[in-house]
Amino acid sequence: MRGFFEWFKSGAKMKRWVILILVGILLLCFGISEIMIMKELSFIDLGKIIVSFVVGFMVIIIGIINMQKRTLEVLIENSDNRMNDKNNINLKALIYNKKVYNDGPKVVVIGGGTGLNTVLQGLKKYTNNITAIVTVSDYGKANKSRKELEMLPVGDIEESIISLSSDEDTMGKLFNYEFKKGKLKNLSFGDIYISAMQNIHENFSESIEGTNKVFDITGRVLPVTFDEMKIYAELENGTVVEEKDKIPEIVSEKVTKINRIYINPTNCKAADGVIEAIKNADSIIIGPGSIYTNVIPNLLVSGISKAIKESKATKIYVSNIMTEPGQTDNYTVSDHVNAIIEHTGQGIIDFCICDTGEVIPEFIKKYNLEGSDLVEQDISKIKGIQVLQRDLSMITEEHIRHNSDKVAASIIEIICDDLKFKDKQNDMQYLMLDAKLRHEKKINKVPKVKNKKIKEENIGKHGSNRKQSKFAMNYGDRIKSIKNSDMKRNENKRIMKEIEEQEVEEKRKFLKDIE
Repeated sequence: MRGFFEWFKSGAKMKRWVILILVGILLLCFGISEIMIMKELSFIDLGKIIVSFVVGFMVIIIGIINMQKRTLEVLIENSDNRMNDKNNINLKALIYNKKVYNDGPKVVVIGGGTGLNTVLQGLKKYTNNITAIVTVSDYGKANKSRKELEMLPVGDIEESIISLSSDEDTMGKLFNYEFKKGKLKNLSFGDIYISAMQNIHENFSESIEGTNKVFDITGRVLPVTFDEMKIYAELENGTVVEEKDKIPEIVSEKVTKINRIYINPTNCKAADGVIEAIKNADSIIIGPGSIYTNVIPNLLVSGISKAIKESKATKIYVSNIMTEPGQTDNYTVSDHVNAIIEHTGQGIIDFCICDTGEVIPEFIKKYNLEGSDLVEQDISKIKGIQVLQRDLSMITEEHIRHNSDKVAASIIEIICDDLKFKDKQNDMQYLMLDAKLRHEKKINKVPKVKNKKIKEENIGKHGSNRKQSKFAMNYGDRIKSIKNSDMKRNENKRIMKEIEEQEVEEKRKFLKDIE
């Protein structure tokens, strides 16, 4: 009985339909009673009885249908832990939530670091068929866990497992927990766990697969290779940097650029399952992330680029929002794309998704102080690749990041368009993805406040002959003002320095004359 009364709580939204059904029953009873007590029926009386029967039946049917609908909503809502907004529920989207995950597109995401994890967080809302192919190269300095446990660098793998878990916060705290005392001091739980799994399975690949199953994550995570891969950078002046973490520093010191990236050993073999996942993929996502240390190195592993080119999947590159000091200084979107093509050859990218979001200039200024800037969208220079400009940026903890929901929606939009191009509008996968996409866009839609007083003025050091972005239109004056202030401040500092040097020189001369 207790379970029965649960349906009548306010949150269950059942009482309204029960009352509606009761109203319908009363109307039917009224019609029946009228027939039984009346000796003669006029046309008016007959009309009232017919109306009461019709309305009664319709109200009962509507009540029963909506009761069943609400019952399904409650069942799916309570079993679907990937719902973001339980106040905005749509039955079709809820059912698709369960169905589309299992029958969704097979997506392979290649990369490492924060960018890869952002894509994974968004895509897991659309499909279970995700394979994350992750970098296995550290930054030249093995941490204590790796030294003690004698294991490959698994930091990016652990972060991807966290991103694909149903409870990211708890999983993150668990995997990143470092013991404070005893023999395990400074060792992280994630490293210890994966090391233990490796000892149990006696195989690194099986240990990762086992971890995927134990934690019941969405999709799976695969290391790009089992070999201990090191990343080297050859600069334009001929210098070779052999430590990954030293690349930005040396590039800045030498005032030069990266000519190419290569890996050692050069014949690193792709891990088990990686090539197969690429061949069977419906869509392959590259980036976002550090282009020279997290993206390109994965593509240089033996067989990876060849498999991508031969795959019939839709190949999508998600461009970075900001440049990286010492790696991609002054890089545009086309520079990022060309860097990938120069290392791997043509046929690696079909689509490029880049950001046109409006980022508050004050945050950009913070990045400017560190040597970073917005990636310019010179899409006219990108040939043979379709470019999608989308509002993808967000501010989190004072950092400019990709919005995982918007990135995933853009990717799914391309997949849906590809299905339409192949005349698969009636295919179940398309119908489910399209419904889910529209539902997510409705939930995540945030109205923007537009400032009509700001002039439409182009900005940027690359000239004014390119297409004007929303950012330039909305924040042109503010950025110009900030840059002018910085120029005046620097000029004042220069003048003060010259005055101080002149005073020192005059003082030195005066002392010399006295002597």
